Amino acid sequence: MTSVMVFVGLDYHQNSVQACVLDAEGNQVLNRKFPNNTGAIIRAIRRLGQVKGVAIEACCGAADLADEILQEAGWSVSLAHPGYVARMKQNRDKTDFSDARLLADLLRVGYLPKVWLAPKELRQLRHLVRLRQDLVAQRRKLKLQIRALLRENRIVAPGGTKAWTCDWLAWLRTTDALTDDDRWIMDRRLESLGEMIQKIRVVEQRLRERTKDDAVIQKLRSFHGVGLVTSVIMRAEIGHFDRFATGKQLARFCGLSPRNVSSGERQADAGLIKAGNTQLRVVVIETAQRLLWQLDNHWARLAVRLLRKGKPRNVVVAAVANRWIRWLYHQMQPEWLAA
Repeated sequence: MTSVMVFVGLDYHQNSVQACVLDAEGNQVLNRKFPNNTGAIIRAIRRLGQVKGVAIEACCGAADLADEILQEAGWSVSLAHPGYVARMKQNRDKTDFSDARLLADLLRVGYLPKVWLAPKELRQLRHLVRLRQDLVAQRRKLKLQIRALLRENRIVAPGGTKAWTCDWLAWLRTTDALTDDDRWIMDRRLESLGEMIQKIRVVEQRLRERTKDDAVIQKLRSFHGVGLVTSVIMRAEIGHFDRFATGKQLARFCGLSPRNVSSGERQADAGLIKAGNTQLRVVVIETAQRLLWQLDNHWARLAVRLLRKGKPRNVVVAAVANRWIRWLYHQMQPEWLAA
């Protein structure tokens, strides 16, 4: 191995990896396709010089490749944000050859837009969280189909019966207001809904067992309004709270910061930023809504002050969620967790 300093860009695919190696001056030393074999890639690159860093565009499977390179070669590996990397391209042509070179070049000049490489245990937790989200989405779809069938037949539940309660479901299973075909369809929908609810319970039990010894989740669940699902989603998506420099940075990561549209003397906001994990933002806003039901706390009093100023309710809830996650940032620092 020579003493030449080199920078590596890897364009990952399921069956192959395009590897580009640049020296400190930006000269291309290597740019070719390898089989998806970490050992072969490491051996080929190691002969070209001293590796300063490796850049991989974040995608499905890229984190596992980064872990393998880190463990086998000990090189510094960074995941690149695919959206920002695409905006930095000087043309619209897309080839593995140019993508790998761009990653290596951005790493070389220090402009690589990096994303956090979550530990493997957190990535596995995310898989469970994603499974639950998929099942919940299927449950929501079934409920919409059931309600649509009732509307199609102009059927209204008996007065005072709240939808999706045991009494409402019992009425739905026995009502004779449906035609024969729609009755058969409704029975199939209800059967699928029961199975989906049971699957969600099984996944939630798995999450409960999986996280019973997680200190971060136990700390999160000690706060009012935070249950199992909320704490697990926050743990899976945020990971370590101390990886953010400030609570304001964490709020922006959660998609709870207002988007600035100021120009000249005009200072204005334009709603929440369209960034971050949607489900993470949802659970934080739902937590804020639960806090507002408790009238004798700091968050409810903040909401009352904002409402008296004429702020719309949705803006007030988002503002409370923003303040709460920034407060939570300070509560979840390592010194607090150790206490």
